[in-house]
Amino acid sequence: MNLKITQFIQRKILKQIFKIFLPIIDISTIDFKYICHNNLKSMKKLTTSFFYNLEKTVKIYRQFFQNQFKINGFDITLDQWLILNTVAEYPDCTQNDIAEKVFKDKASVTRIIELLVQNGFLLRDIHPTNRRMFQLTITEKGLETIEKLTELVPKIRQKALEGIEPASVSAAQEMLEMIVQNCIPTSS
Repeated sequence: MNLKITQFIQRKILKQIFKIFLPIIDISTIDFKYICHNNLKSMKKLTTSFFYNLEKTVKIYRQFFQNQFKINGFDITLDQWLILNTVAEYPDCTQNDIAEKVFKDKASVTRIIELLVQNGFLLRDIHPTNRRMFQLTITEKGLETIEKLTELVPKIRQKALEGIEPASVSAAQEMLEMIVQNCIPTSS
């Protein structure tokens, strides 16, 4: 976070604290430099956290991925691509199935599907056997996009992993899977 933004937030928080405690404390005894210095030190600790860096990596990778789509002339977002590709791989899946596979909430998937329909990548019809569900069909435009992106996506991934040994990638995948398993609630 930008130092000026951090200091601004700290001042706002201190003002709120002062509104509450001002009547009962002596302001002259507060060391503001100490308070701000310690808060900045804790931010430095945050940036050395494994999960902070993991989140940062994912965010930067997604931005890189999206930028590559734009550079290569694709008018589709990464999330739209993930959903379009999921429908291609699992043609009979429900929106709930899609949400689970792409790690999105149902409302987000609904919005993304609506955009894919509006942009001509998907058709959405009432399901023939269950009127409460929709049947998604990939359009010609969607199929062409999938075909082209199926060539581009591996290149994007390869660029992101440039200079990293395959053994390191495998070790990282194993570690990430262990974290996932550690975080799945167990029935006691």
